[in-house]
Amino acid sequence: MGQGTSKSSSPSTQHVFASDTPVRFSQELIDALQASPETDSTRAKDLELHIQSRVNAELSRLEAEQTRALSDLEDQISATPDSTTETSHTPSQPGVPDQSASKGGRDHGAKTDGDKLRDLGRQSVQKEIEELRQKLKQRKLREDIIGDKAVEKAKRDMVTCLRLNDRRPLDCYKEVEAFKREVGKLEKDFLGRILQ
Repeated sequence: MGQGTSKSSSPSTQHVFASDTPVRFSQELIDALQASPETDSTRAKDLELHIQSRVNAELSRLEAEQTRALSDLEDQISATPDSTTETSHTPSQPGVPDQSASKGGRDHGAKTDGDKLRDLGRQSVQKEIEELRQKLKQRKLREDIIGDKAVEKAKRDMVTCLRLNDRRPLDCYKEVEAFKREVGKLEKDFLGRILQ
């Protein structure tokens, strides 16, 4: 027991398939197939390497295209005059002389690096100011919501009821409805202020 193999080992690795219709191949094709050193695994590896090389070539082509497009856009951006800087140097502003028209001023289109940095600084400050205004508006809105005592009381009552009846939240329907009513009033007031 145990000394014999469970599978019989066949000395031949040749497979023979019987077909109802005769299939004829030329002897040259059969000899070429039998003489070929390629196996399924080597063909699969070759195919995988071929696919990888094509993918790498395509990725490098796309990267070069994107780099070229980015450099073109950067050139276009640096070549176009900035509209915010042109309007900020109007002679109507008090205390700012019109240097473009003066004899000792800058050339009409040429800017120094310092002017570009100044313009970028001015733009970033304006952007920060606008962001702060938006935050201030949101804060006022939050203060309106938080400052409403009726909503706060309804919220406290609802939370207290839900904590006491954590296994039976449907017992708190009165508190939930009162909270919904107060929030509805707050929404109506808010919409009334915005639409006016």
